[in-house]
Amino acid sequence: MLLKIEKRSEYSRAMVYVTPLLALVLTMLSSIVLFHILGVDPVDALVNFFVAPLNSAYGRSELFVKATPLILCAIGLSVGFRANVWNIGAEGQLTIGAITGSALFIYFPDTDSIFLLPAMIILGAVGGAAWAAIPAYFKTRFNANEILTSLMLVYVALLLLSLLIHGPWRDPAGYNFPESQTFSDSATMPILVSGTRLHFGTLLALLAVLGTWIMMARTLIGFQIKVIGAAPTAGGYAGFSQKKIVWFSLLFGGAMSGIAGISEVSGPIGQLLPSISPGYGFTAIIVAFLGRLHPVGIFFAGLLMALTYLGGETAQINLGLPVAVTGVFQGMILFYLLACDVLVHYRFRLNTARKAAL
Repeated sequence: MLLKIEKRSEYSRAMVYVTPLLALVLTMLSSIVLFHILGVDPVDALVNFFVAPLNSAYGRSELFVKATPLILCAIGLSVGFRANVWNIGAEGQLTIGAITGSALFIYFPDTDSIFLLPAMIILGAVGGAAWAAIPAYFKTRFNANEILTSLMLVYVALLLLSLLIHGPWRDPAGYNFPESQTFSDSATMPILVSGTRLHFGTLLALLAVLGTWIMMARTLIGFQIKVIGAAPTAGGYAGFSQKKIVWFSLLFGGAMSGIAGISEVSGPIGQLLPSISPGYGFTAIIVAFLGRLHPVGIFFAGLLMALTYLGGETAQINLGLPVAVTGVFQGMILFYLLACDVLVHYRFRLNTARKAAL
């Protein structure tokens, strides 16, 4: 090959934080070409994507509603990614969290206790963590690749949800539709702003951002995660257990995703349905990297990704664009982010030996 890739001896720390913005700009420029191909005025399309959803107070509140599960899942994933534990199964953990949290109401539908919702949230976290414990066990016991095991479990979780909703958990008064009984007020997230769908789950997401930042910056477990992620050998010499970090990272990510799941079904959805997520668990991977695996960065990245969901829906209604445009936007952001990261850490050089041979 005439070109070879070599690792830079030093790279710009500032560019690490500039590249997300650069990736967003490149995505915007590429979208102009995409909209032109689709026969839509690019300026009109961009306004519908990034401005129109925020023109009203209700639209701005919806931004936080959409961002809540993204932030919760991405916060959990970021801890694992910092430790080089690649949990790709947040979508499945979100689904199981929704199932286990909802089970309490489904089996005790007449309960009006004020402790019902907190118990559902706890069960959601436990369910998500238990689902993440499966790849953690196989990783630490058999050295199985956690990417594959966590990803495959996503489809098991989705099939389990479908089985329950089409079977024993179907609402007998629901005219044979595949849905659970509608949650009661005591099992529903409190609304924070009247006239909107902004709910208590958003506060849980903000608490997760703050708590994870404190954990990573001020606690021993956070220090161990960063050391093992940066230099596993050095972590071993320091007496840090890599297996312990694998377990902690996966269980923490599963718990956050489980809370995201129960926040959705007891929040804006209000019941269990065959599909409770448009892919929040997968989009959260982009959110985590776009936010540079930092809790504060993830918060703003979650808002940006939530805006792409709202913008996609607005463009679909106003311009007749396909809903798949949202996925294209998200994919382009991830592609350009990874490409920029490669250029920050590596450089391309002419292969002089190959050139001389030619």
